[in-house]
Amino acid sequence: MKYTEEELQTLKEEVSEMWKLVLSQLEKAKQSFLNGDVEVAREIVSREKRVDAFELKIDSDCENYIALYSPVAVDLRLVLSLIKISITLERIGDFAEGVARHIIEEECNTMDPALIEELQMEKMFDTLISMLSDSFVVLESENTRISGKILAKDDEVDTLYHQAINILAEYMKQNPAQIRCGLKTVLVIRKLERIGDHCGNIVEEIVFYVDAKVLKHGGKAVI
Repeated sequence: MKYTEEELQTLKEEVSEMWKLVLSQLEKAKQSFLNGDVEVAREIVSREKRVDAFELKIDSDCENYIALYSPVAVDLRLVLSLIKISITLERIGDFAEGVARHIIEEECNTMDPALIEELQMEKMFDTLISMLSDSFVVLESENTRISGKILAKDDEVDTLYHQAINILAEYMKQNPAQIRCGLKTVLVIRKLERIGDHCGNIVEEIVFYVDAKVLKHGGKAVI
């Protein structure tokens, strides 16, 4: 293996470690939200600094690689994609932390279980976790055949999001005393919807690296 290839492998491994951490943060966000678990929520908040540190290191290491080796073609696409993926993972980590902080606020850390079930929050979390874990497999295998299925799950998240907003609007109308907590729950659901968007962005970056195709904005293949 050439030295430059070893460097590239190290970069991929750094992103993989960050990815696993962020996936764990999202899984714990689900646990803390559905169970009202304040301790797990605090653990998420405390680990957010590790996510930030990963993003800064990966960004610096990728910039150094470009400066030292002037990569072209597939190697350049890989490094550029890793930079963008790490930035996106950091944002997903931020949203997971936002969900955790919602639980830490004692006034809203418990909600009617029947309402949570009606909002299909567990299904939304599970879909996002699936998107993030499947995307990881796509990068590790460098096989983009399931990328379309992953992107389609973002549409499922959007549908759940819009349904949940309508349900919460009606709930707050009938329960004025719960408007404050209802609005904060809307913010949580919005965070989950944004995570879906970011998972889609990650898939697009992997397709850019592996297949030299730009999916965003109806883009075409790159040379």
